[in-house]
Amino acid sequence: MVTERILITGAAGIVGTLMRSRLAAPDRTLRLLDIAPIPPSDSDERVELVTASVTDAAAMEAACADVDAVIHLGGHSLERPWAEILDVNINGTHVVLEAARRAGVRRVVLASSNHAVGYYQRSSGEAGDYLFPQPDTYYGVSKVALEALGSLYASRYGMDVIAVRIGSCFEKPRDARMLSTWLSPDDGARLFEACLSAPSPGFRVVWGVSDNTRRWFSLTEAGALGYKSQDDSEVFAEEVLAEKGELDPASPAYTHLGGAWCGPDFDTAVKEAGR
Repeated sequence: MVTERILITGAAGIVGTLMRSRLAAPDRTLRLLDIAPIPPSDSDERVELVTASVTDAAAMEAACADVDAVIHLGGHSLERPWAEILDVNINGTHVVLEAARRAGVRRVVLASSNHAVGYYQRSSGEAGDYLFPQPDTYYGVSKVALEALGSLYASRYGMDVIAVRIGSCFEKPRDARMLSTWLSPDDGARLFEACLSAPSPGFRVVWGVSDNTRRWFSLTEAGALGYKSQDDSEVFAEEVLAEKGELDPASPAYTHLGGAWCGPDFDTAVKEAGR
């Protein structure tokens, strides 16, 4: 697939920032969109900067003009009150998909999350690609809705839509749990490139993780798209465990895919109700 111009929403966020240089190519322009400030381009960078919200239908349709593909990373990345999640993460995803459809964009890659299936217990075995939703938070619910919207646009309009259930994408793992859920930035770029170039994928759900020694997730579907991980969090294991220690086998961080998000501190509904 030709990807001469790619729109990346949420480009000022952690993943967007990590992907900016890694998805750059001599024959490619990255159109970077966010409501937050985006660092200006270097003289040799082929980027277009757009300040807009993913909830602004007119702005998103304009941003999708002359675009070959969209990588949708925009939205709240942490748990928020329901109204905020509904507006930005759920409605925002619909706005992006509809804008892409109206602009004739045929491929969209959606950033889903392990929190779409956070209450899945690790004792059940390796997490498959199409694991039935068990969200752990409002944020997790928004990722289930994102996947459902992607499926709808693929089925009804014939678009290629790939939802990537990202584990933990940082420069290096930050704790013992991330030794299992880590997606290295370089592997993240390899996975996005596979999502952009795979011929006629239709709708897919894939795990976004590196091939870690302690990996909890299947890489079957990602591999079928052409993704080949080259990194393993184990190179950081000694450092991480010396600083953070092993996981408590009785804690949600060990027992559930969603980790601490399955614990009481993330019970947003109760907090909103004031009890």
